[in-house]
Amino acid sequence: MEKVDVLLGLQWGDEGKGKVVDVLTPKYELVCRFQGGPNAGHTLEFENQKFVLRSIPSGIFQGDKINIIGNGVVLDPALFKAEAEALEAAGHKLTDRLYISKKAHLILPTHRFLDAAYESAKGSGKIGTTGKGIGPTYTDKVSRNGLRVGDILHNFEEKYRNAIDRHKRILASYQFEYDLPAIEKEWLEGIEYLKKFHIVDSEHVINKSLRAGKKILAEGAQGTMLDVDFGSYPFVTSSNTICAGACTGLGVAPRNIGNVFGIFKAYCTRVGAGPFPTELFDETGDKMCEIGHEFGSVTGRRRRCGWIDLVALKYAVMINGVNKLIMMKSDVLDTFDTIKACVAYRIEGETVTDFPFDLTDGAEPVYKELPGWKTDMTKMSSEAEFPKAFTDYVKFLEDYLETPVAIVSVGPDREQTIVRSSF
Repeated sequence: MEKVDVLLGLQWGDEGKGKVVDVLTPKYELVCRFQGGPNAGHTLEFENQKFVLRSIPSGIFQGDKINIIGNGVVLDPALFKAEAEALEAAGHKLTDRLYISKKAHLILPTHRFLDAAYESAKGSGKIGTTGKGIGPTYTDKVSRNGLRVGDILHNFEEKYRNAIDRHKRILASYQFEYDLPAIEKEWLEGIEYLKKFHIVDSEHVINKSLRAGKKILAEGAQGTMLDVDFGSYPFVTSSNTICAGACTGLGVAPRNIGNVFGIFKAYCTRVGAGPFPTELFDETGDKMCEIGHEFGSVTGRRRRCGWIDLVALKYAVMINGVNKLIMMKSDVLDTFDTIKACVAYRIEGETVTDFPFDLTDGAEPVYKELPGWKTDMTKMSSEAEFPKAFTDYVKFLEDYLETPVAIVSVGPDREQTIVRSSF
């Protein structure tokens, strides 16, 4: 029986998961998204084209692969319809190879309004939500008030109206003004569009595929430090972004998890509010943002930038059981004279190397400095071409994290991906 390999982000999201899934997909027969919603954009570039996927798994561009939106995902039918139609217009046919779990929860039109109302009520304590209705949808799921994709096949109109009426009462208590008809028509059209696809009990599809010897890749969204349990709470997303989330988000037993690929940038970024110990507020941070094009693929928001945080990264490797690391955006650091890496925090005068319970009170990074490689790596195609300073940087990371770096990305295109001998 085959095992499910898991690919996920190790930082605060935006690590480049979409590109890596696309690169690895030829090795697999199924690619399955296991959590999150359209707040996460996975960007892929190839053949002079650029695509941003929000809900559809990143294996969709590889011809004959089955792609599954798992039960742990929350789905907005209107945004899904727009995304799928754009892909089909670009020549990528989806209906025969995209499966949607009956147990995936639906983001209702009023979930967006609730998101805005809750965020507004927080005042200065705003989380920095994308406003896509993700949090309120997961809240309804946990409180057993949610609607699922499978419900559109069974007495849906009554279930939908009951849910909307409930949300209207909540919104009235917040005295929040909204225009439901402005988005409801498009949303209901999305519901009809969903019916074109395979709506399945995905846990059965996945486990039968494993028993049949098929190879499966589970794709995560966001990043480990945004996990609702283990991230920088409360500045986190509403789902489990870690490897364990693949089990609950797809219906896979823990013993059936195989390789765990952990993706990280050669530096750090974060979108929205929340603690970020290595954040830079100087020209170096601005330079990282400019060279790395660090703007959110869904929101367009400028990402906060800083040096790599190895305290948080080692914690993420531990929590996920990562056995292969994938380093992205190495080329962004090509021009820096000195590279810094945070190896500890200084909190209230004490040096700490374990990721703490709460970062909101401040953690001063303790850095190790390494020489920059001052070499354009974007045209390189093998690790034999790596400059010595870069090889030393990779070796330093591997030693600190006690995990091999199996793949190095040196640019946004799928061709700018170097698979190392440790893969």
